[in-house]
Amino acid sequence: MPIDIRVPELGESVLEAVVGKWQKKVGDRVAAGEVLLDLETEKVNQEVTAERAGTLAEIVKGDGVTVEVGDLLGSLSEGDGESQQRPSGAGTGTPLAPELGELMEPEQRPEPSPSPGIAAAPPAATGAATPVARRLAGEQGVDLAGIQGSGPGGRITKDDVAAAQGRAATAPPQPGPASMAQPALPAQARATPIVAQPPSAIDALIARGTAGLPPIQARPPLSTAANATRERRVRMSRRRQTIARRLVEAQQTAAMLTTFNEVDMGAIMDLRKRRRESFKERNGIGLGFMSFFTRASVGALKAFPRLNAEIQGDEIVLKQYYDIGIAVGAEEGLVVPVVRDADRKGFAQIEREITDLAARARANTLGLADLAGGTFTITNGGIYGSLLSTPILNAPQVAILGMHKIEERAMVVGGQIVARSMMYLALTYDHRIVDGGEAVRFLVRIKELLEDPEALLLEG
Repeated sequence: MPIDIRVPELGESVLEAVVGKWQKKVGDRVAAGEVLLDLETEKVNQEVTAERAGTLAEIVKGDGVTVEVGDLLGSLSEGDGESQQRPSGAGTGTPLAPELGELMEPEQRPEPSPSPGIAAAPPAATGAATPVARRLAGEQGVDLAGIQGSGPGGRITKDDVAAAQGRAATAPPQPGPASMAQPALPAQARATPIVAQPPSAIDALIARGTAGLPPIQARPPLSTAANATRERRVRMSRRRQTIARRLVEAQQTAAMLTTFNEVDMGAIMDLRKRRRESFKERNGIGLGFMSFFTRASVGALKAFPRLNAEIQGDEIVLKQYYDIGIAVGAEEGLVVPVVRDADRKGFAQIEREITDLAARARANTLGLADLAGGTFTITNGGIYGSLLSTPILNAPQVAILGMHKIEERAMVVGGQIVARSMMYLALTYDHRIVDGGEAVRFLVRIKELLEDPEALLLEG
């Protein structure tokens, strides 16, 4: 009996995923608990493991295919790999999902061979398209009805769609009824006499300045087919698609404004310099900047609670807990793991938790529980060298704080010009429930707490 491999539960509100990569191929022996494939969801990647030992007998959903919870991905056999195939498989060879076959070059695709004594199945109707071809045709506005498929059984592949698009782009325009209806004019009527004008002073200057220069010849534009050889198409990961969709939704649904300020980081830098070694010896972790900004954000959120809120319908949900999201740049895109109840944690606890979350984000081992919720977000573009930026809201939150790089600038202090370690801060907020004055005072409060680190202890 074959053992079905199905899409497992993916977490709350996550209903579909994309098959990232099969770690095993048909015929491979698999131990119980061994990873078979990776699934990409909109939040995290998830591994699918073998429930029992066996041999991978069939792959139903190949790499890059979108699947839903409960969908059949493939099957295991409990024998040595030569066990029975599913009745729906074509022939006795290795079954190949159409979506996987489409990803191969046409000359590499195996032709299905019918079993002895069984008549070959009739070819698919001309115009039947693979899922990827249908999606590409929809994106490029290509009509599938006029395309002759080159795939097995006449299926239309993504290469057929790309070729049809190239032909449409290079085809000469056909004369329309208006151009056909116009009579040809005699040469005398088409010729318009040109009356020579005396050269102006500007014409004379141009003539002297360009004398002896060769005429400028425009390079003819490359055809679509020629450009295609210099391009490379890469499928967007599920996470990248989700990031793109959520950022557009945030811009379309929220009234986003950004206010700026700057903070003198000298006091924090001096404190870290004095306490760095003793802090690390006592707590086993370094004293970074993020714990200061997390504590300062909590203090400001307590003073201005509407920045720690959410809009639900015609109601404002004021949250009396402080789950602070920390944006982390990972290979597949930005993720925002959450430090829970940050108001109840000390500097060492916050630093330890942020370090752990950041490491797991870059290793792609975060769970859905690490990303769910969050009442306010901090993003640090300064680690990439950003001097100033306008962060986008992490919906449904109504505020996000942007940090930037620390740079020495000339400042006037006590009537004297001195070099100070300054950082620009940016606060993007939802103007639907947060007024401009409230946002400005919130950012000023963060500035005050950062410039007087001892005040952060009182906020605890």
